[in-house]
Amino acid sequence: MTSTVDLHIHTTASDGTDSPRDLLWNIQKAGINTFAVTDHDTITGAMAMKKIVPSGIRFIAGVEFSCRTKSNHKCHILGLNYDAYNLEFQEALRTGDELRHQKFHRRIELLRSELGITFTDDEIDSLLKIPSVGKPHLANMIVAKGLAENMQDAITQYIDKCRTGTSRIEAELAVHAILSAGGIPVWAHPLGGEGERELPESDFRTVLNELVSYGLKGLECWYSKYRVMKCEWLAKQAERRGLLISGGSDYHGTNKAIPLGRLNADNKPADAQRLTILTQLGA
Repeated sequence: MTSTVDLHIHTTASDGTDSPRDLLWNIQKAGINTFAVTDHDTITGAMAMKKIVPSGIRFIAGVEFSCRTKSNHKCHILGLNYDAYNLEFQEALRTGDELRHQKFHRRIELLRSELGITFTDDEIDSLLKIPSVGKPHLANMIVAKGLAENMQDAITQYIDKCRTGTSRIEAELAVHAILSAGGIPVWAHPLGGEGERELPESDFRTVLNELVSYGLKGLECWYSKYRVMKCEWLAKQAERRGLLISGGSDYHGTNKAIPLGRLNADNKPADAQRLTILTQLGA
């Protein structure tokens, strides 16, 4: 069963396969009445969605920053309900975009020099037109070349073998930029996202302490990969630290086998009243 709320969704502006208009149709079909578009390091999809959402559906503009903490941990920070024109927020977006494109060009070079996979200028240009180009886009092009059976195989066999180094903005910068824009910074999938190893509890507490010191306001406790017991545990951690409780599927369309509104791995409905962040969002 799915929730009527989903605060973590991707579009074609990053690595999802639904355009904003297609996503809206799927949102309505799924019976979701409150949702956020949270593309990686870009608000292009969120701004496009804002223009087309009809009355009766609560839309929250979001973004997902790819970050690194000072303790050298990777993390993703969602920004919800921000002022898109805030200067500090815009600067953070520019920084994230620059780092993402640096990583893209480095990855293209490593695929050529280390694995012998080349891309034409036209292919590279078409990828660069994507607001937030990433692994799935390169992987799908590798599949189109007949070098892998599917996107995940292409990522595992080729892309993940190309070590590009650090290319994420500082978590402190992302949190401060979201706060400056009047938004709510939320630690996305704090125990690890889809396809990632689970973060050990000691590392979770280290990162949580660091993010809270920056001004973190919420924790994504309800998430499609986590069993209900794990979601409940995260909710308790949030309550103990005075953090808002959020929830999202991390929907990517056909790029991931995750349906809209899936807020836990047990496929049980999540009570929207337990998502305390909704009150702060005015939803």
